[in-house]
Amino acid sequence: EPLMHDLFPLTKALHSLGVQIHIETSGSSALSGELDWITLSPKRFKKPTEEIFEFVDELKVVVLTNKDLAWAEENAAKCPEGTTLLLQPEWDTPKSIPLIVDYVKEHPEWGISLQTHKFLKVP
Repeated sequence: EPLMHDLFPLTKALHSLGVQIHIETSGSSALSGELDWITLSPKRFKKPTEEIFEFVDELKVVVLTNKDLAWAEENAAKCPEGTTLLLQPEWDTPKSIPLIVDYVKEHPEWGISLQTHKFLKVP
């Protein structure tokens, strides 16, 4: 979890070199650093802080069941308008793939995110 650390020194140094900073976080720790893009991938067992939602550029929710789809919508409702919304199947649960595909067909504001490295068998 990157936000467990004080990211200000690192992100400031990287920005001084012209590097843009994109992080993916569960959002369970306070924001720190100069961040250009924030992907929030919330976890049910450690919910995100409320303050992070106003800064989210992208929301990615791992889906196993219909309950997760409802939880994804709850989180999306807290995000700014224009946030990229993505659903990701849980890798070990292939039955979630058709669930997500059907949902995205009915809710085109959502996209699908895949763990490409797992399809390619990259560790």
